[in-house]
Amino acid sequence: MNNQELLKIAVKAADDKRAEEIIALNMKGISLIADYFIICHGNSDKQVQAIAKEMKEKAEEHGYEVRRIEGFDEARWVLIDLGDVVAHVFHREERSYYNLERLWGDAPLEDVLSELNS
Repeated sequence: MNNQELLKIAVKAADDKRAEEIIALNMKGISLIADYFIICHGNSDKQVQAIAKEMKEKAEEHGYEVRRIEGFDEARWVLIDLGDVVAHVFHREERSYYNLERLWGDAPLEDVLSELNS
């Protein structure tokens, strides 16, 4: 099992719960925290929690360790630490406020959604 496979599992889980504007950033050589960041959002607290829960469950089903989940109860910004893949699941307003895409603007995008939809 590798990081690319874990990335695809997590992105598919988010997509299955209708997460919006899913992007995956390749953080290799940019961040020491993880190789990939996933950023997406939901439109309600319940949807944010459903996306995070699905990512956790699918990763565990495939034998990956979920190291930590932060912010689940508040459901405004849930961080799911999967080791070399870190997912940021935002509530819509929080995503535009924190604008991680701009913060990590030098990171190349990974095209994982087109593979899922083909």
